Amino acid sequence: MLRTDVRLEWFVSFLAVVDTGSFVAAAESTHRSQPRVSMHVAALERGVGVPLFNRRKRPVELTDAGVALAVHARAILDELDATEAAMAAWRGGTRGVVTLGSHPSASAAFVPAVLQQAAAASPDVRVVLVERSTLELDEALAAGEVDLCLRPMSPPPARPSVHGHPLWQEPLVVLHPPDHPLARLPEPLSVAAVAEHPLLSIGRLAAPETGEFESYRLFRERGYELEPVQATNQPQTLMAMARHGLGVGVTNWLAAHVADTSGLQVRRLEGGCGRRVAVFWDSARVLTAASRSLLKEIMNLPRPPGTEAVPVHAGGPDSAVE
Repeated sequence: MLRTDVRLEWFVSFLAVVDTGSFVAAAESTHRSQPRVSMHVAALERGVGVPLFNRRKRPVELTDAGVALAVHARAILDELDATEAAMAAWRGGTRGVVTLGSHPSASAAFVPAVLQQAAAASPDVRVVLVERSTLELDEALAAGEVDLCLRPMSPPPARPSVHGHPLWQEPLVVLHPPDHPLARLPEPLSVAAVAEHPLLSIGRLAAPETGEFESYRLFRERGYELEPVQATNQPQTLMAMARHGLGVGVTNWLAAHVADTSGLQVRRLEGGCGRRVAVFWDSARVLTAASRSLLKEIMNLPRPPGTEAVPVHAGGPDSAVE
């Protein structure tokens, strides 16, 4: 029989181990020491009277009892959060602070609508915007510096506890001056034609993780390696470098359409919709009522103009928020 003195924090630590696959990673994701996470899980095992993990496996594996408890533990924490949301109505609405991380083009093309909708629907929720590059957003989410983040779905988040909901997809584009040789070619421009010129890209020059970005993967699929002469995470900087003749810019559609492209042509690159964007959160931490409210608003807002819905069969992270 489950003891009546079981603590909610034991469930949080237990589910963090389930989602991350190790006690060390669970400690990092919950900002607790590893001994404390181990103590919470051990206390929970004493409370239920059976082992919850097979600790001889790496990563640790749930026992059958652990699988069953994980379902109920999530339901308990979800119900607690739903209770908080319900009680917020009696206090005059959802309240609190939500830190929203975003990469630059989503910040310019989508976040203003998010802030406008949040202010209208939940005036007592304060949204704090944090703008970072894609990989920096992963670090911020892992460290608990942001509650939600808008980022491309590629490369996928490294942490298994991070869940996401796809929002839109957009094509990749090429930027060059009107008198550039590529101007004579029809759209969409082929990777082979673009690869003949010095290139500028989004990302960080010579960083190995940049190779997982959409443009690099597209070039690789066509038999080329995208080796830019310069890279940046700021769309406006990319436009300025292309305008100064340092190379041909390769980026996502929204980045080009929220920046000043005067003196440049914006041309579609082959490969269809190359970038998919989602809103992400870390399931190892319980979302506050304010965070859940903002998350639902983000999921229900119209896509930025010029983007398309992500096909259901496209894969990638997916999770529902009740």
